[in-house]
Amino acid sequence: MAYLSRDFDVEGDALSRLLVRNNESSKEVKTSVANILAKVKEHGDAALFSYEQQFDGAELTSLEVTEAEFGQAETLVPDALKEALGEAFVNILAFHQMQVPQDEHLEVAQGVELSRKVVPIQRVGLYVPGGTAPLFSTVLMLAIPAMVAGCKEVLLCTPPDGEGNVHPAILFAAKLAKVKRVFKLGGAQAIGALAYGSESVPKVDKIFGPGNQYVTAAKIQVSSECCAIDMPAGPSEVMVVATVDADPAFVASDLLSQAEHGKDSQSMLVIQADREAGYAFLDKVEDQLSLQMQSLKRQQFLLSSLGHSHAIVCPTLKKVAFVVNSYAPEHLIINTTEPEKLEKLVVNAGSLFIGPWSCETAGDYASGTNHTLPTNGWAHSYSGVSVDSFIKKITIQKLSREGLKNLGRTLETMASQEQLMAHKHAVTIRLESMK
Repeated sequence: MAYLSRDFDVEGDALSRLLVRNNESSKEVKTSVANILAKVKEHGDAALFSYEQQFDGAELTSLEVTEAEFGQAETLVPDALKEALGEAFVNILAFHQMQVPQDEHLEVAQGVELSRKVVPIQRVGLYVPGGTAPLFSTVLMLAIPAMVAGCKEVLLCTPPDGEGNVHPAILFAAKLAKVKRVFKLGGAQAIGALAYGSESVPKVDKIFGPGNQYVTAAKIQVSSECCAIDMPAGPSEVMVVATVDADPAFVASDLLSQAEHGKDSQSMLVIQADREAGYAFLDKVEDQLSLQMQSLKRQQFLLSSLGHSHAIVCPTLKKVAFVVNSYAPEHLIINTTEPEKLEKLVVNAGSLFIGPWSCETAGDYASGTNHTLPTNGWAHSYSGVSVDSFIKKITIQKLSREGLKNLGRTLETMASQEQLMAHKHAVTIRLESMK
């Protein structure tokens, strides 16, 4: 059975069609999300309790996780997972501490001092999905850079199960990353709570985190109204680039590890080879997909994802680079003879994984880089989440008497030419006071 479509050296419209994502948010989704957000904005907690019962099947009496629940969660997490989360925490923390920017200062002219100070965003909201899989790793990926940046308040929303409980590993990871307030909220209603605030949930300044099409639509809608977001996002994706000397089993495993995320995920394969050799290698990858899928769960997700994924054989490195940069993948795995050559040509990607041993799983969990990355082609213009995402930079200017005197004629000339005479007057009145 062939899981991937196969194409050789495609160009133009044919290539564009292959690189389209399968994640169009329907009009019904957008309308439904708009209604949810409106009700949360108007009715606050009452709407949140109602939606949690409707969508998550949880009859809650309180939205916020208690200290007792945090304590109980710690007893339920296996020691092996605690140890793994601890190691991941150390690596992620070390990499993000390296990202902390410094204040800047420059005297551009005598008496004209300029600077820029770094300040953390004061209150941030983190969204952690918990539907098809409890993404406790995402807790670390979002909370650690917030902690390093020095955000004053960090709130976390994640959906509860039908009994009204949050997955214990999510709570353990939250406590590990110094998150003190966690709310039992999922879906668009969680985004609405963070964006507008309610009786229980404080309004935040910026929202972070992945989610399904409802969460994504909600983030986009609130970002145009009242609250910043980390980035637009769609279903997760990977592009694997391989030469024919790569291990087909490794390549297949990388495609499958991405495909199991969800039905709308996409696993793209680019093979650098001539047509005959490329298709022969693809046959080996297909054999491995069949073999490895036999032992995997989430078959429905795997088959759906691979059903709208593609394999493209490219005869030259230049063409490979063009395909990669056109697609702008969230994850880019370069499993080629000389991976550094392609790495130098890549300008559009969320995160790169270089060489046969750098599986995407490493970045997803514990190598230290952040796994919250731009999808749906947004890597053309967005970076992944980092400490920079949780800070602002404020410019400062300080002019002395001499500094304004030196710059005064330039200011007056520019203001008068723009016909903004009050601007000119603010300078002139000061210059005349110096006489």
